[in-house]
Amino acid sequence: MTMPLNPNGAGQELYRQAKTLIPGGTQLLSKRPEMFLPELWPAYYSKAAGAEVWDLDGRRYLDMSYCGIGSTVLGYADPDVDEAVRSAISKGSMCTLNAPEEVDLARLLLELHPWAHMVRFGRCGGESMSMAVRIARAATGRDKIAICGYHGWHDWYLAANLREEGALNEHLLPGLEPVGVPRGLVGTIVPFRYNRMDEFENVIANHGSTLAAIVMEPMRGQEPENGFLERIRKAATDQGIVLIFDEVTSGFRVNTGGIHLTMGVTPDIAVFAKAMGNGYPMAAVIGRRDVMDAAQKSFISSTYWTERIGPTAALATIRKHRDAKAAEHLIGIGRQVKIAWKNAARESGASIHVGGMDPLAHFGFEGSDALAAKTLFTQLMLERGFLATTSFYAMYAHTQDQVSAYSEAVSEAFAVIAPALKGGRVSSLLKGPVCHSGFARLNS
Repeated sequence: MTMPLNPNGAGQELYRQAKTLIPGGTQLLSKRPEMFLPELWPAYYSKAAGAEVWDLDGRRYLDMSYCGIGSTVLGYADPDVDEAVRSAISKGSMCTLNAPEEVDLARLLLELHPWAHMVRFGRCGGESMSMAVRIARAATGRDKIAICGYHGWHDWYLAANLREEGALNEHLLPGLEPVGVPRGLVGTIVPFRYNRMDEFENVIANHGSTLAAIVMEPMRGQEPENGFLERIRKAATDQGIVLIFDEVTSGFRVNTGGIHLTMGVTPDIAVFAKAMGNGYPMAAVIGRRDVMDAAQKSFISSTYWTERIGPTAALATIRKHRDAKAAEHLIGIGRQVKIAWKNAARESGASIHVGGMDPLAHFGFEGSDALAAKTLFTQLMLERGFLATTSFYAMYAHTQDQVSAYSEAVSEAFAVIAPALKGGRVSSLLKGPVCHSGFARLNS
């Protein structure tokens, strides 16, 4: 059973107004309706609970897409986390004095990561990555940073595109120009690609003695090969470079803590955000004492890093995540979704590729009409009551019945898409424009 899509729904109307009031329409590029289903995506929610979402028109959807952009690892409005937060609010969320919960959270994070000795807190991933880079520069007295992966929107990272056109295309959405980034940062960022040891060795050969840090995601879309992480760890140690693992996305997916704990390689600093607060803003920079102590040489300070709600939410989230063995569930759900994609492709004859770690899975259609096919997939799934795209971020709240219903809908959607791809008529089935593949300026 399908439901008609409404281009004049309350969410779409509000979004049209938002684009005249908010540059870019939304605060987060990943939430722009144009990234999913232009002119038809519901855009705003009135309520979210478990794995379900209600739009402004009261329509209910099962979220099988980005699920809070990876932040709600337990599920929307988790009752245990929300109850802890309500208690914290009743006691006052801000004060001239410090919240004791931040000390409890520091102890818990260090218990989970015995290699680390000290913790600083932020409230989101981008600012915390900037904090980690600042600490590494303060600790080493060096300026340059080698990067591998996506690490946020701040100047230090986008500076990679000042020197070489498209330097971040393998790491970041295409089309993001470094407008507004000071030209004085030219040459401070040196990119290399994951599992490309030749590129990393070239970075070390040319910049090793001037690198303050190697900043990388320990894993995201693919497994490390040929001792990739171990060789990077050795080079960092040999050259006196701070190794920073960006676990903003990968943390709390396959275990309770950093994914690096399962990989046998220890960084000097690790950064967490997203999942650790289950939707409440919270982030942490943890590291070795001799590196973290350098934070006292620099001015790293913010009023709202001291509020009470974030640490309270993180404590409740991490404890429940550990006690419920949530990671096992996330892995299992993710694997089932991958199987659903592969089965639907095989049955329909569609050509796709599937990748990503199980709890953060993705697939892509092959061929020149891939972007239109992605848009059609979202359209067909939305008609069937699912928020869906070609990526899936698992939540503890997802159930077997929900995955079964999703799998059935995926098969139905692929049965439409596969012949349309072969006949070159995918675009004719779309009820709106093709989705954006990267950054695009919105003029209206």
